[in-house]
Amino acid sequence: MNLANNIKILREQKGLLQKQVASEIGLGISHYNKIENGQREASVKILEKIATLYGITIDAIIHFEGTWPKEVTVEDKTAIEQMRLISELDEKDKSIIFGMIETMLTKKKFKDFFNKNIATL
Repeated sequence: MNLANNIKILREQKGLLQKQVASEIGLGISHYNKIENGQREASVKILEKIATLYGITIDAIIHFEGTWPKEVTVEDKTAIEQMRLISELDEKDKSIIFGMIETMLTKKKFKDFFNKNIATL
C-alpha cells in the first residue's frame, strides 16, 4: 500500500468523510482530497495532525497494513513482560523509567525507615 491509500483507508475505517478530516486537521477539502488521491504529498506536519486525530503514530500511518494497531497497555502485562517492553525502549526512555522506579523505591525505603524509627520513640 502507499501512503495516500493508507490515509484513505484509515479515514474510511473510522467512518469519517473527507471534509470532516480536512476540517479537523485544518486543511481545505480540495487539498485533503489531493493527498488521499496521491496527487499531493502530505507534509510531516499534516501527518502529525492525522496521527493525532486517529490516536496513532505517523509510523502506523506509513506502515498501515489494513487493520488498526493493537493498543498495548503495561497494566495487562506480567512483570517479566513489562521488563521486556521497557528493554525495547531507547536508552533515554529507559533511563527515565529506571530513574522513576529508583525514586519510588528510595521513597519507600525512607518511609519504612522513618516509620520504624519513629515508632520506637
